[in-house]
Amino acid sequence: MNGKRRPNLSPGVPVSRFYEVSNAERLRDLCGPHHRYLHRLEDKLKDFGLRAESQGGGILLAGTAEGVSIAEAALAELERRMRAGVDITDMDLDAAIEAASTPAQSFGGGLKGLKKPITPQTKGQARYINLLGNPENGLVFGIGPAGTGKTFLAVAAGVAELMSGMRQRLIVTRPAVEAGEKLGFLPGTLEEKVDPYMLPIWDSLRELMGQEQMERRMARGEIEVAPIAFMRGRTLKNAFVIVDEAQNTTVAQMKMVLTRLGRDSRMIVTGDPGQVDLPGIQTSGLRHALQILSDVEGINVHTLTAADVVRHGLVSRIIDAYAAAGEGN
Repeated sequence: MNGKRRPNLSPGVPVSRFYEVSNAERLRDLCGPHHRYLHRLEDKLKDFGLRAESQGGGILLAGTAEGVSIAEAALAELERRMRAGVDITDMDLDAAIEAASTPAQSFGGGLKGLKKPITPQTKGQARYINLLGNPENGLVFGIGPAGTGKTFLAVAAGVAELMSGMRQRLIVTRPAVEAGEKLGFLPGTLEEKVDPYMLPIWDSLRELMGQEQMERRMARGEIEVAPIAFMRGRTLKNAFVIVDEAQNTTVAQMKMVLTRLGRDSRMIVTGDPGQVDLPGIQTSGLRHALQILSDVEGINVHTLTAADVVRHGLVSRIIDAYAAAGEGN
């Protein structure tokens, strides 16, 4: 349980609060070897006059109200990760401080021209949206776990460019990989079998532009949602192309779809390298592409983390728990 907060304090008013840590071992880990994390916390928040001192049962925080609040939030995030079994590093502390330093409502920016404005909820999302919103970025990789908004924000950027007339088409493609289910036993044509894999995309499009406009643009061929196999042999011109669930592409499929990019087009590749459903020992096309393309000029790679999860609060803790157990790597 954390110390109680005093409301309505000016950021410059000196305050002290006690951050309670009930578990002695966790308190030791939270402070770090030779109190390294507390010293780093003080250094990162020195402009707020922060002082952090380990005491029996917790950590005494002193400084401006804003500095103490940021320190409390950063410590709470570190403690959450510890409970999930994650080994904390200096980078984890820095990320926690950065996330706590700027409230979500002050990130600014966003995507306009949609049925409703889309604004970032985390710093990671804000940077991602900046990449998506820059038409000069021809190829962007959006990497991260479930719930970080990597696909929804990519679709939102594509819808915004389509509705503004910047692109003539929005094309969303994803591999129809059997994640436990067998397509061959499902009734219907191939299109009917793979359609359930596309439902998240249809849901996003409906939310962003409304059912009527979505259907009208689909009828005109301006919106296409299809399995990745349907991209073979095509050149995608004047289009905003999204390759979703890219961790489930093979190396050959990834090369194929990346080389479909035509004149006046952009491509956003989204996926979670920790959730590969390819059968056997096949290499993920996404992992392979990140290894060989990360230094190629004109390609942008942005990684979202559990700190950017905007689903139920349990989701980020679930992600951390699986990571701690070595699953999904």
